[in-house]
Amino acid sequence: MSGSNTFDHIVIGAGTAGSLMANRLSQDPRKRVLLIEAGGRDDYHWIHIPVGYLYCIGNPRTDWLYQTEPDAGLNGRTLRYPRGKTLGGCSSINGMIYMRGQARDYAGWAQATGDDAWRWENVLPAFKQHEDHYLGADEMHGAGGEWRVEKQRLRWDILDAFAQAAQQAGVPHSTDFNRGDNEGVGYFQVNQKNGWRWNTAKAFLRPTCYGRPNFELWTGGQVARLLLERQADGGLRCTGAEVWTGGERVTVRATGEVLLCAGAIGSPQILQLSGIGPGSLLQQHGIDVQADLPGVGENLQDHLQIRAVYKISGAPTLNVLASSLAGKARIGLQYLLSRSGPMSMAPSQLGAFTRSDPGQPYANLEYHVQPLSLDAFGEPLHSFPAFTASVCNLNPTSRGSVRIKSPRFGDAPAIAPNYLSTDIDRQVAADSLRVTRRIAAQPALAPFKPEEYKPGPQYQSDEDLARLAGDIATTIFHPVGTTAMGRDGDPRAVLDSRMRVRDGRGGLIAGLRVVDAGAMPTITSGNTNSPTLMMAEKAAGWVREAGG
Repeated sequence: MSGSNTFDHIVIGAGTAGSLMANRLSQDPRKRVLLIEAGGRDDYHWIHIPVGYLYCIGNPRTDWLYQTEPDAGLNGRTLRYPRGKTLGGCSSINGMIYMRGQARDYAGWAQATGDDAWRWENVLPAFKQHEDHYLGADEMHGAGGEWRVEKQRLRWDILDAFAQAAQQAGVPHSTDFNRGDNEGVGYFQVNQKNGWRWNTAKAFLRPTCYGRPNFELWTGGQVARLLLERQADGGLRCTGAEVWTGGERVTVRATGEVLLCAGAIGSPQILQLSGIGPGSLLQQHGIDVQADLPGVGENLQDHLQIRAVYKISGAPTLNVLASSLAGKARIGLQYLLSRSGPMSMAPSQLGAFTRSDPGQPYANLEYHVQPLSLDAFGEPLHSFPAFTASVCNLNPTSRGSVRIKSPRFGDAPAIAPNYLSTDIDRQVAADSLRVTRRIAAQPALAPFKPEEYKPGPQYQSDEDLARLAGDIATTIFHPVGTTAMGRDGDPRAVLDSRMRVRDGRGGLIAGLRVVDAGAMPTITSGNTNSPTLMMAEKAAGWVREAGG
């Protein structure tokens, strides 16, 4: 810790958004920037080996170990809900898939916020600003930035066959899902560098920030609450935070802005603990209401993946390759010698975007296809050769919540996604399983004799398929929307269009922004890590414009 605990800017959370924010704000040598991370450093070797997500999810060293509340849409099940607890945050444990979403997503954000800054043509420069695409720069991609994007370093016969089958079922081929319209089938691009995971700590913190005398990093520091002061004009200002680190309470002050980047679960929890949130919830836990904002912790959206498993024959899958010590040794040697093979795998290699029924005006489904199968992440692989075709509804209408369960910062909040709680979502779930079956029935897959293992071909009706979706579906780890941006006068809007926090009385809380996936009004049509980076890039520019 430094001798003085007063900084120009305080960034809370060294995850995806926070790492970029700290980098951009500390570029000005006149500004002292403090970055606070509740987890530890990203020096665990499994963070950096791509397949290491298997050892990071569910590991208290790298994961908050959240669980959802029992969910009626999942037939009463609870789910493990991984969130990164280390430098790099979720970018240290996620699937490494580089995905921006679709142009129509950002048109929706512009409509929701009343701000054209969020239209596709206006967010594209922010994506490109930090991008380092392996093919170099063009009208859609950037080069030379911090965020490395590469093609994957392996292929599988069964995935090639699935891609051909999808094309036979009417899904066009795609070589790039990041040009504004995702529809198609192809291999995902990934955030890796030479076969290693490329997280935001490596991209934005080292070596640049570590060498800046105006930058300070605290790890193992959990923010208990924000400090709020009433101003002479009656308005509120965020002046800092109370941090627990090394068993002691430390107060830190900001003369500029506090940037809350703790994620779609952590940020609403910190706001609520600080007296910013639904008044009735705060009063229930004995917390003084500073700003009655009913939207804090509401509007939770997530992608629910329905994991259909098919047994096959005649092609290698990871189930078989990793089933023996000799096989595991070969996999390890391949990675050691060439940084390729199964240890370089993202959790999903092949992707497809298509429509749940012909009447859909755009692609509303995303597939993550894997040459493996298991009952759930963290469980052992099945003993038989198989592939998994996980499909999710890109634009769910179900909405959930994140709400504190006590006034103690160490207690996890109640996470209630409310999956499949609308008729529309249940219908899309049933329809999506039929799309999976249609692809599996195409001639390209016939040589491998695919046999539906889950959910099982005996289930055919809408009712059966929706219920089975509840039995086999799981999160794809994309929570967003819990501190959503919105228009003035919208009682559900927590933030204005520049991610500044509202005060519940028609104004703003000075010196406070929330910059993470929670700020999304609606979920993007795809993986959410890179859109979060884009939001941080834009927010950093606005902080600088405001005098930061």
